[in-house]
Amino acid sequence: MDQGAGGLFSGVFSIVLLAVMVIVIASMWKAFSKAGQPGWAAIVPIYNLVVLLKIAGKPVWWLILFLIPFVGLVMCFIVFISLAKSFGKGAGFGVGLALLGFIFFPILGFGDARYQGPLSGAPIRA
Repeated sequence: MDQGAGGLFSGVFSIVLLAVMVIVIASMWKAFSKAGQPGWAAIVPIYNLVVLLKIAGKPVWWLILFLIPFVGLVMCFIVFISLAKSFGKGAGFGVGLALLGFIFFPILGFGDARYQGPLSGAPIRA
């Protein structure tokens, strides 16, 4: 491949990746807002996970579990399934959030899903 074509491919790939990132952030912002949490939290690293845990009805200390290899991966699935159920969706949708978030977060954020509260029924603490 010639350098011009490689540069063009790299540029187009970067633009597409940036567009996907903007869509996912906007979707998370909208989902956070639907749950009564600050939408801007979607763009703040670590804090967005804290808010996600609150929305899903999980304790904030679970944040530590995300740092443990392999345990973090399992926690990701558990939290996203709980998040889906908090919006009235099923476990399959939660797995979709974990594996294909760039498709499922826009469905959650911009779709007709309504926040129904954490799965556990515990109140959300600010």
